[in-house]
Amino acid sequence: MARMSIKYEFDSRPGNGETLNIMDGIEWLRMPLPFSLNHINLWLLRDGKDWAIVDTGVGNAETQSLWHKVFETSMGGCPASHVIATHMHPDHVGCAGFLAQHFDVDLWMSRDEYMMCRILVSDTGRAAPGVGVRFYKDAGFTEEQLATYQKAFGFFGKLVTPLPEAYKRLSDEDELSIGEHRWRVITGGGHSPEHACLYDAERNVLISGDQLLPTISSNVSVWPTEPLADPLQNWFDSLRKLRAIVPEDVLVLPAHGKPFRGAYIRIDAMINEHEERLETLRGFCKTPQRVVDVFPSIYRTRINDKNRIMATGEAMAHLNFLVKTGELTANLRNEAVWYEST
Repeated sequence: MARMSIKYEFDSRPGNGETLNIMDGIEWLRMPLPFSLNHINLWLLRDGKDWAIVDTGVGNAETQSLWHKVFETSMGGCPASHVIATHMHPDHVGCAGFLAQHFDVDLWMSRDEYMMCRILVSDTGRAAPGVGVRFYKDAGFTEEQLATYQKAFGFFGKLVTPLPEAYKRLSDEDELSIGEHRWRVITGGGHSPEHACLYDAERNVLISGDQLLPTISSNVSVWPTEPLADPLQNWFDSLRKLRAIVPEDVLVLPAHGKPFRGAYIRIDAMINEHEERLETLRGFCKTPQRVVDVFPSIYRTRINDKNRIMATGEAMAHLNFLVKTGELTANLRNEAVWYEST
């Protein structure tokens, strides 16, 4: 049986700081990222004579400089009416404060995303808290790896320009009028607390942020602030919710990669990928394992200082899921938490 695949809507893509027209009133803007994932897709929506901006890029000098060019080129010197952030991560919200201040407009976000972003930004300049060090020590980090975590702590806020002191809340099932079109808010969790997708049913278009990507699955992690969280269940629930709302042939405008059709194929593939990891862990944890011990069983890539934190968070998300279902137990001994089949 032939494997079903998604279909890309465009052969080309815009360059950094440039746009490509998706359809009347929707422009695809691409910005660079200083990570291994080297780009993000942003969206300009015509709002009368103005533009609504969806997602913003990281808050560094390069991105802000590119935005100034976009103001005069793709936006034609017209102002923004709103700045909308799908969620709190720096590549999506990093320039939100800069843009809101530049145009003197409001920032639209869901409440959990806005509040959590404010909290994480406030960590910049602080020493890593003891609970964070304990969290990663329990996972099996060496002293050298703990020192690397402590040195990097607070980096989040360095990529986010100061957020507005007030915001406009996006809630699930809200409808936003932008120009002549209405966009339904569809919230979800797992990757972030209250991620907001935007769906235009009339034109069959979904701005999916990081909830639905064409080739990769967004990171689903447990963090030191909530060590017993079960984000993987939230992720499963959110993907199934999205599948029940949007049609199979919806045009997906993702935060990374190219616009595509085949939403159900990708949703099913992402669910299957996580379920395969869970099945692997069920067998692997027949003998006691720490979080760091399970890396070889669920990751193909080499784990190093650049990806260890995210790998730990996602591995723990799968382990916590199996603890919640009663298939694993978690016990603290020998200065680490050990996971074992029940």
